[in-house]
Amino acid sequence: MLRKQFGRLGWPVSVVGLGTWNIGNQWGEIDETTAWTTIRAAYEAGMTLFDTAESYGIPNGLSEFRLGRGLAGIRHNVVIVSKIGNWGKRTNGEIPKTGVDSIRVSGHAILGRLRTDYVDVILCHEGDVADPTVYLEGFEALKAEGCLRAYGISTNSLDVLKKFNVNDTCSVVQVDYSLLNRGPEAAFLPYCQEHGIGVMVRGPLAKGVLSGRYTKESTFTDSVRAGWNDEGAARQTFLKQVAQVEKLAQIVPPGPEMVAAAIRYTASHPAVSVTIPGAKSAEQARTNAAAGERLYTDTEMRKLAAAVG
Repeated sequence: MLRKQFGRLGWPVSVVGLGTWNIGNQWGEIDETTAWTTIRAAYEAGMTLFDTAESYGIPNGLSEFRLGRGLAGIRHNVVIVSKIGNWGKRTNGEIPKTGVDSIRVSGHAILGRLRTDYVDVILCHEGDVADPTVYLEGFEALKAEGCLRAYGISTNSLDVLKKFNVNDTCSVVQVDYSLLNRGPEAAFLPYCQEHGIGVMVRGPLAKGVLSGRYTKESTFTDSVRAGWNDEGAARQTFLKQVAQVEKLAQIVPPGPEMVAAAIRYTASHPAVSVTIPGAKSAEQARTNAAAGERLYTDTEMRKLAAAVG
């Protein structure tokens, strides 16, 4: 597994990490043993960065609980990234962001679920936050307490990122980026390069579409992708992406090869430190990790981008 520096933090991180949203039952139920073996397979395959969030899972926090158990004994060898901002929104239990203490208590709860006395990075999970002051002050308080090493934001908006980086203290950003969503290449990623912000890519497989497994006849039973079904709010977007993947399949076979190509495409951008596809099994984790064995040249990246249009 290749490694890159995590922006100006300078930490070496694997170019492919594990996203743990998928092990929290929101993408379909999995058991404790499967969650544990997925985490361990990712680590054994060379992944050194694990991404989670306080709100991931049914119930809230399940992904963090499972990640904490899965990293027992090896936590000191990895970088953990979590997020604050969406706790309880699905269950009418949202924590109001009324001041620094609301961010502190959320951070302390994350430590408990993860079974650790510090988190490497915590991100603001409100991608459209209008005023980030409470997060900036709260994260600084957590750093002062020794609970947190660095912080940033998960957002697709360059304007929001700039507001969050107003004091030049945003060390990490997480952004949706894939072969089917190359918008960040225009201005978002260059801004991150200019300011030394470590970039984490979420959605490199476009919620699984870039595996080539799905067609317009596919039906989705998980809560995350239910909107792709007939009459769903995201149906047209799904159909457009399926058509793009059909074009990609003319040069990259669906399955493990297409998965590797899609993940490697995002990892190869010079602004990107790590890309974090999710996995629901040890086999998926190992397949994802294989993409980190090499990076694409500019020519290879242009060929893939041209294939999907």
